[in-house]
Amino acid sequence: MKKPYLRPYQKPQKLSDYPLGTASEAGYLVTKNSGWRNERPIITDECINCLQCYLYCPDGVIFKTEHGLDIDYDFCKGCGICEKICPKQAIKMEVETHD
Repeated sequence: MKKPYLRPYQKPQKLSDYPLGTASEAGYLVTKNSGWRNERPIITDECINCLQCYLYCPDGVIFKTEHGLDIDYDFCKGCGICEKICPKQAIKMEVETHD
């Protein structure tokens, strides 16, 4: 079986080479995911607003506010990608409690 051609990854050289946002803006999802989540991300004061978490969040639940970044917990799956990608370890996964 012949595999399709994949072009080599080209690392962005300047800011304008990056995408303008995530695939979908926060609020695009219609099904809430928070009921089964075991951990949720918390953005700490160490955040430098580099937007790596915003770019890598698969559900687009991280968004900018006038005070920094915030998370729409109704749609966050708790996957932890934001924590792993953060260069300053400014996102911590906290155990979710379901009352």
